[in-house]
Amino acid sequence: MHRQPIVEHIPSLRRYARALTGDAWAADDLVQDTLERACGKWRLWVAGSNLRAWLFTLMHNLFANQVRRSASLARAGLEVDLDDVSDELAGPQTAPDLALDLQRCLMRLPEDQRAVLLLVTLEDMSYAAVAAVLQVPIGTVMSRLSRARSRLRELMDGASFSEPRLPDTLPRAPDGAPVLRRLK
Repeated sequence: MHRQPIVEHIPSLRRYARALTGDAWAADDLVQDTLERACGKWRLWVAGSNLRAWLFTLMHNLFANQVRRSASLARAGLEVDLDDVSDELAGPQTAPDLALDLQRCLMRLPEDQRAVLLLVTLEDMSYAAVAAVLQVPIGTVMSRLSRARSRLRELMDGASFSEPRLPDTLPRAPDGAPVLRRLK
C-alpha cells in the first residue's frame, strides 16, 4: 500500500468529519476509524479509481453506523440528548432571539442533507462524486442539496426549529397572524 495517496486526503477528511460531527474529538476519532478501515480494506480499492471518493464513502458509512448505534442506545435509555436537558445545564444567559451560528444550524439539518451540503460546498465535490460517496442517484443529491440550502437559510434567519415558516405572501391580520380562509 502506498502511504502518500491517503496522507494527501487527511486534511479534507478532517474538515468533512469536523463539519459532520460538530465536535473536534469526535471528528478525529472518525478520521482515525476511517483510516483504519481504509488500511484494513485497501485490497478493495480499485487502483486508478477515485481514492478521495472511496475514503469519503468509508467515512460516510462509518458515521452513519455511529448515528444508528447512538439512536439505538438512546432508545434503550443509555444516552441523554443534550437538547432535552439543556435547561438543567448551567451556562450564561443569552437572549433567545439571537441567531444561531452556522455550526449549530448545520447540526440541525438532517444527516443526509448535511452530508450532501458539506460534500458539495465544503469539499467542492461534483454531484456525481457525491452520489458515488453516498450511494444515491444524482437526482437525490440535487434534491437533498436544495432542501439543505433552504433549511439552512431558514435556520440562519432564526426561523423556528419546530414549526415550518409560513410564506411571506399570506395576508396578515393586524396582530401579524396569517389570515386563513375556509375552502369548501
